[in-house]
Amino acid sequence: MNTSQMLITLGALILLSLVILRVNRSFLTTDSVLLDSKIDVLAVSAATSVLEEANGKAFDENTDTTSISNVNLLSSTLGPEPGETYPNFDDFDDFDGLTKIDSTNPIAKFIITCKVNYVQPPNLDVNVTTKTWHKKLTVYVTSPSMLGHDDKQDTLKMSTVFSYWYFR
Repeated sequence: MNTSQMLITLGALILLSLVILRVNRSFLTTDSVLLDSKIDVLAVSAATSVLEEANGKAFDENTDTTSISNVNLLSSTLGPEPGETYPNFDDFDDFDGLTKIDSTNPIAKFIITCKVNYVQPPNLDVNVTTKTWHKKLTVYVTSPSMLGHDDKQDTLKMSTVFSYWYFR
């Protein structure tokens, strides 16, 4: 083998090495994106479970067994009543202040935090301090495994509004 053949062979090996490195980098990037997406889907699922669980409860402690027609008859506090603990809540606003850790998933441990506020149409993004027929539950899900683009811990936020309707 002469010198030119050796240089061509060496050049081919360098090109092959570069292609292999590029393919490996692409596989690693794809795996990372796939894992991040999977964790995000699991976080959405955890938040949705809490939202659906809360929507299955009564609107208020005072509407649990009877109906009311005056907003002033609603319970005076948001949050669980004395003696109530999760998962034995009986109304929507009991989820206010709830923090639970979901470690049932082997991929990630999720920290779920809930906040309930009164809201008033037309702007359901603004919390009000007076009692209304509308309560908004916001669920925050975080995990050490959920990292944003800047490698800081990311938080998923989902909300639902639950309204009380009285029919005579």
